[in-house]
Amino acid sequence: MSLLSIRQIEKYYGTRSSLTKAVDNISFDVEEGEFVAVMGPSGSGKTTLLNCISTIDRVTAGHILLDGEDVTALKGKALNRFRRDKLGFIFQDFSLLDTLTAYENIALPLSIRRTSPDRIDAAVKSAAEQLGITEELEKFPWQMSGGQKQRTAAARAIVTEPKLILADEPTGALDSKSAGMLLDRLSFLNRERGATIMMVTHDSFTASYASRVVFIKDGRLFHELSRGGDSRRQLFDRVIDVITLLGGDAGHAL
Repeated sequence: MSLLSIRQIEKYYGTRSSLTKAVDNISFDVEEGEFVAVMGPSGSGKTTLLNCISTIDRVTAGHILLDGEDVTALKGKALNRFRRDKLGFIFQDFSLLDTLTAYENIALPLSIRRTSPDRIDAAVKSAAEQLGITEELEKFPWQMSGGQKQRTAAARAIVTEPKLILADEPTGALDSKSAGMLLDRLSFLNRERGATIMMVTHDSFTASYASRVVFIKDGRLFHELSRGGDSRRQLFDRVIDVITLLGGDAGHAL
């Protein structure tokens, strides 16, 4: 059964005299437990697509269903509840609160839910262990490296056990070593914990960690690759072939 169903969605910006179609009749499904990367040139519509799924933006037309619920029909408290209970977010700029420790940043979504302190403590420590940041829990963001901050942000995203984790260029602000560590942890969450992840990236190295890569060009689906039995190196090579057709930057080399 599909966890996420995207049905003929369109997103326009501007006015009738100056209309930009950022997403143009896109449809595809994401199965529970998949790790999907979305790639495309700058301005292709990939981030707009992610914003529509996350409800940051509203679609102009079409429907998005998550776990059988039509996201595009939600408003007000129902929409806030949906974001809180079913989605986890990992942003490129970390979006951590500087006045809170790593522990407190990770605990924040559970505190908003009014979860009991004992359950918060267990959940935070479990998420920190899975992301390899147990030693950083008492640090403030300014005391952490970029990789540690991004893994803290990832721990915050998974601590509520959301249905879907959305990652927007999660390695964009990281050096290659930190990026590799984060991607290894995301792969672990997907493989061992069954987390469903949708990740927007411009980078072929990052995309090679996914089980499926969806390519977007000019707001429309351009191509799709499934890992199948391929190694990460083989998927990386196939991604580069498609990026070459798209006329974009192939990103890092393995």
